Amino acid sequence: MIKQFGIWLGSMWAAFAKEFNFVFIEDNRYQHIVKGFGNTLKITAGALVVGIIIGIIVAAIRSSYDKNKEAMAMHKGLSYYVFTVANAICKVYLTIFRGTPIVVQLLIFYFIIFANAKNGVPVAIFAFGINSGAYVAEIFRGGIMSIDGGQFEAGRSLGFNYLQTMRYIIIPQMFKAVLPTLCNEFIALLKETSVAGYVGIIDLTKAGNVIAGRTFSYYMPLIAVAIIYLVMVLILTSLVGKLERRLRKSER
Repeated sequence: MIKQFGIWLGSMWAAFAKEFNFVFIEDNRYQHIVKGFGNTLKITAGALVVGIIIGIIVAAIRSSYDKNKEAMAMHKGLSYYVFTVANAICKVYLTIFRGTPIVVQLLIFYFIIFANAKNGVPVAIFAFGINSGAYVAEIFRGGIMSIDGGQFEAGRSLGFNYLQTMRYIIIPQMFKAVLPTLCNEFIALLKETSVAGYVGIIDLTKAGNVIAGRTFSYYMPLIAVAIIYLVMVLILTSLVGKLERRLRKSER
């Protein structure tokens, strides 16, 4: 029985090695996975930076308007009208980009807005970044609104104006409060980039499809892609867990 099991196991391993060699090694097809993995990381990292920048701006505008609209309405100065218009624009932006699928947004950016683009990676970074910015903005806004109002008064007592108070006192505290949630948004963004292949970008998922199309073997390349995504998510999840534990220790 043990001998038969060993023979069966050996034959299975030989078949696996043969299939692996055919799918990935022949014609250097593994390079598609390497290229797709690199593009996935580029798109994710670039989109995260764009999303954070947009998120900070939108969150600052919306939270500033919410906290000061009554005081500004009393004076009806220029700042009141500027913030009212800016807040309305931010609301429209959030409604559109949170209310439509990322695939549709990506197609619009690639085939309509940047139709002459020769490299799809920057377009994907821009599209995913703007989409992520809508979610990051709400994360940041929730963090800013959770900061005690006395912190603003403390900034004023130090001689800071509103923008300086936001920059030096509120935003650093907000980042600490929302960092775990922001990291989870990064994990979600990593998985969302798997649709970049809709516009012909060789990301990790598209690389698996390319190999499958050339070898007519879908099992191994798609399982390999799934495992790579799973490993990346597990690593990021572990880092987020460590970060949360450190933040809890620092609060004590």
